[in-house]
Amino acid sequence: MATPLSHPSPSPLRTVAVVGLGTMGTGIAEVLARAGREVIGVDISAAQAARCVSALEASTARAVARGRLSEEERAGLLARVRTSTDLSAVADADLVIEVAPESYEIKQQIFRELDAVVRPETILATGTNALSVTRLAAGSARPERVLGLHFFNPAPAMKLVEVVSSVLTAPQAVAAVTDLAVELGKEPVAVGDRPGFVADGLLFGYLNQAAAMYEARYASREDIDAAMRLGCGLPMGPLALLDLIGVDTARTVLDAMYAESRDRLHAPAPILKQLSEAGLTGRKAGRGFYTYAAPGSSEVVPDALTPAAGGTGAQGRTVRSVGVAGSGTMASGIAEVFAKAGYDVILAARTEEKAEAAKSRIGKSLSRSVAKGRLTEEAAAGILDRIVPAGSYEAFADVDLAVEAIAEDLDVKRQLFQALDKVCKPGAVLATTTSSLPVVACARATSRPQDVIGMHFFNPAPAMKLVEVVRTVLTGEDVHATVREVCARIGKHPVDCGDRAGFIVNALLFPYLNNAVKMVEEHYATLDDIDAAMKLGGGYPMGPFELLDVVGLDVSLAIEKVLHREFRDPGLAPAPLLEHLVAAGCLGRKTGRGFREYARR
Repeated sequence: MATPLSHPSPSPLRTVAVVGLGTMGTGIAEVLARAGREVIGVDISAAQAARCVSALEASTARAVARGRLSEEERAGLLARVRTSTDLSAVADADLVIEVAPESYEIKQQIFRELDAVVRPETILATGTNALSVTRLAAGSARPERVLGLHFFNPAPAMKLVEVVSSVLTAPQAVAAVTDLAVELGKEPVAVGDRPGFVADGLLFGYLNQAAAMYEARYASREDIDAAMRLGCGLPMGPLALLDLIGVDTARTVLDAMYAESRDRLHAPAPILKQLSEAGLTGRKAGRGFYTYAAPGSSEVVPDALTPAAGGTGAQGRTVRSVGVAGSGTMASGIAEVFAKAGYDVILAARTEEKAEAAKSRIGKSLSRSVAKGRLTEEAAAGILDRIVPAGSYEAFADVDLAVEAIAEDLDVKRQLFQALDKVCKPGAVLATTTSSLPVVACARATSRPQDVIGMHFFNPAPAMKLVEVVRTVLTGEDVHATVREVCARIGKHPVDCGDRAGFIVNALLFPYLNNAVKMVEEHYATLDDIDAAMKLGGGYPMGPFELLDVVGLDVSLAIEKVLHREFRDPGLAPAPLLEHLVAAGCLGRKTGRGFREYARR
């Protein structure tokens, strides 16, 4: 089980060796030197060792320029780092951290050589995120002094460090390394020995599904990455992140995870093998899912797969007025978005009172924007004037675009689309905001399925930039072009996807959340450790359990069930713990209790 660690005593580990001076090894060396440690860097390549020194000189020069280091501190830091190509240089180290390639053969050879070089009390740490620490320890002459110390990239910036114990590791070694991590300014979490540990155990399954989604040509690389950045607030999209990590590294991690779990979600997507074997391993090679200006560069350059600037070329329909069906939070938010963009909006609900209440909610939202200085009172009044509440969908007779934002119930949505088919004029575009139901089922409820499309807004609609534009096999090209043009006008970022469960965001997000629940079920880690790991190690704005409680466990379970029914993959079956909490009425923040308890308002 993972446990947060903290020890007040100063670490005796004053001299630390880093074996392997690639990007991660160089970053770890910088972290150690910044914290006053004597650092011995070793790499079989003299050129790589020289690149490490150059990288440290460049990064510390930037720190001086930004006022984060003085010239004197920089000089001291650089003086504390010495490099070598000879492993015997680590003889006096208190701790050795190997960050060699993810290969049992390579790492075991290093550990055998270290056994012959270092003192008996020296701790040996592996930086692996995929291989068995126990297996590496068992091959050492001192298994009780071997553990895992998993930093995250870039090591100077990322706060999380996973301290990995095998069944052979002495508690004193764990304590000493944990003290060091705290002194380095990191947040250490103790985890057991299984591939991926906590953060990568959740992250790589998600990355693998994104690669498979791209390989199936369900969505473009740009749209998959934009969807997860804008829809989930992630710092990077999954395919760009795979390029940063290294496609070959990701494949190795997934192979190790699959060997243990036999979960198809961990079986590496074939495209990872194809890219790896072609040498297209990501940024370090200059090409992976994207093409880069040069090997090692972060600058993406256009290639044959880069979308044309002009779009599809289809001519869209003219949209001047919009009808929004519904009276809930999403309907109100969408109506506000369209009115802010200058559209005349009819906000229709089942009764006049519900429609008026929805408009009142918009008024309060606009007042908050005025109070924050984002709108003038005159602008807010003008926006509100453009919204006309209606107690009947008959009011949609002249709208150019009708957007449905009612309950997530297919029968209810079908009935509404039957009504819209009768009410709306020929040529009107009919859109559903469903997040999980088949758009084509709504389309088939009309006599004009070519006019029906999905426009999945994200909550809160006024703030979230993403709209998933969902085409069915029947949707007209001009309808698709119309909706993309409308998205641009209302300041949203459209991403294209086909009509299948979860679209892009939910199809990638909810299996990740479900796997986090399974991790707790298996007593591998606690809620707090998993949330901390994903925020500190993955840069996520919220941990999975924080997010589940916000979304609602009932909503999450419903989406999981839809994904499981659609794809028939056993790995997508909802975690029993999630089902039990929903059955008990523990639905998250809205009920005061979900995975955590909340103060009642």
